[in-house]
Amino acid sequence: MTDMTLAPPAPVALPLRDSLPWAVFAGLILMLAIYFVGAEEGATAVFDGLMIHEFVHDGRHLLGFPCH
Repeated sequence: MTDMTLAPPAPVALPLRDSLPWAVFAGLILMLAIYFVGAEEGATAVFDGLMIHEFVHDGRHLLGFPCH
């Protein structure tokens, strides 16, 4: 057997300019998801009916949002 050691890989620097658009996109998607899980029912509903409410109902309870 040979005595061979592997050096850890060098860290790669990610410039903020490259990751900022992805962070903004992820933030918008998260805010949209929180709206649909937390507020899409009753007077604040954007869509008619309870289809979206029923679709996210279990996630709503899991995250602690009251709904009934």
